[in-house]
Amino acid sequence: MTNNSINKLKYIFLITIMIFGIAACTTQPLQEPQPEALKKVTAVLDWTPNTNHTGLYVAKDKGFFKEQGLEVEIIQPSEGTSDTIVASGKAQFGISYQESVTYARAADIPLISIAAVIQHNTSGFASLKEKNILTPKDFEGKVYGGWGSEMEEATIRYLMEQAGADFSKVTIMTTGDADFFQTSATGQIDFAWIFEGWAGIEAKQKGMELNYIDLGKEAPVFDYYTPVIITNETILKEDKALVEAFMKGVKKGYEYAIKNPEEAADILIKEVPEINQELVRESQKFLSDRYQDDAATWGVQKEEVWQRYTDWMFANGFIDKKIDVTKAFTNEFID
Repeated sequence: MTNNSINKLKYIFLITIMIFGIAACTTQPLQEPQPEALKKVTAVLDWTPNTNHTGLYVAKDKGFFKEQGLEVEIIQPSEGTSDTIVASGKAQFGISYQESVTYARAADIPLISIAAVIQHNTSGFASLKEKNILTPKDFEGKVYGGWGSEMEEATIRYLMEQAGADFSKVTIMTTGDADFFQTSATGQIDFAWIFEGWAGIEAKQKGMELNYIDLGKEAPVFDYYTPVIITNETILKEDKALVEAFMKGVKKGYEYAIKNPEEAADILIKEVPEINQELVRESQKFLSDRYQDDAATWGVQKEEVWQRYTDWMFANGFIDKKIDVTKAFTNEFID
């Protein structure tokens, strides 16, 4: 075989390899990089779903959690409270209240508040208009229906004393979960502690006129954060990135609810179809102006608010030691 023939064979061989190589590239698609699996997270509510929780449901529905690489399951507490569930690590995040976190910290349970859902306390004492209860002094000779906690008695006592009224002249009755409207209409009680943005709106829908004493405006000490979003210190220390991701989604959810109350209400209704739809829509309008209110941004918490109510709880014997309030909350994931 001549050198020329050998060179021709080499050329044909190289061309064949190139043809098969090109064919292989065109017949085998490139493998797309697989997205990372979403991290599963649990958030536990404090009670049945309501407009306090809308931001969580919005963040889930609009994909704000997914953007942060999270798959968030929102649950209700079946056993125990949201505080005990988060403290035990069975849920990474939860909805609670400033006073509950204070109780926990005083008992060396390391819960921490990472956002205020509503900037100011929207609860207070309500009564049918015909009862003519306009100030805490008017509690004299009346019957209060509540959950049977010492905190309720101390709050009523404080308000009455500030108004120069005699606390011994009010009757405290434990009604538990009994319907406020029914117990009021039947004369079983004269006044109760309600959330203006829920029961207050429901009263209007029922055509019932109420007198309402705004707790935070009546006494600044009671203008505390209720509710708040909590986690535990172990999660905060061991997986700070998780807390950052969760709160980015949550904040975006509540900011959406602030700007779009009607759409946010529709999302909550879709997620919880058994809920009172008209009540949700009106409550959402009410809260959209109050989630952030006068704060620089949604969720921010102030040290003086925490200190003021903690001092009151200590002075009234609800906690046996003062806590370091700067460790009870953080604005790190809001700012």
